[in-house]
Amino acid sequence: MDEVTIKVLLLGDEKVGKTTFLSRISRGSSGLDGHASITLLRDIDQPFIFEIRNRRRAYRLEFYDTSCPEDWRLLEPDLVLICYDISQRLSLINMQRVWIKQVRKNFQASDRIPVIVVGLKRDLRSETDPNGIIYPQEGYKVSQEMCVDKYVECSAVTGELLKLAFEEICNTAVKAATSDGGQSEGGCLVS
Repeated sequence: MDEVTIKVLLLGDEKVGKTTFLSRISRGSSGLDGHASITLLRDIDQPFIFEIRNRRRAYRLEFYDTSCPEDWRLLEPDLVLICYDISQRLSLINMQRVWIKQVRKNFQASDRIPVIVVGLKRDLRSETDPNGIIYPQEGYKVSQEMCVDKYVECSAVTGELLKLAFEEICNTAVKAATSDGGQSEGGCLVS
């Protein structure tokens, strides 16, 4: 059975939880539910490799965090995850101001690369946030305005929605490896 390699690039502001997210999912499917201790992965160990199988074939998902390689713009990703911290409104704003523009500017095939917005640190959503609470509906609305393919959120610390988010990412990655590609059929045009 041939193994298909899929490059997944994580983008987002510093400290939004990308490394913690990758560290938690690196424990495998058995470590996705509930609280678990997290040993942070080191940037020098990139790409972080996850091997998955379905009935038809094996897949090698190579996750790259923006902190490494030095110039992530040279990568040719098959899937892009734009991550933001649910407890930090600025990271939500920067998804629109910075990160989606970087994807469209730096990747020639940006109109064919599926993009998923990943809301991280769900456990830190606070009713007392002076900048206003970022509810899932707002994250989803911003994702729609950016014309991305999916929106998921989770907490790597508590495991809340982590398994579901990882499954969505894997399903989209597997679709990205097909001739149809992994983009949704939303009909959103990028101008």
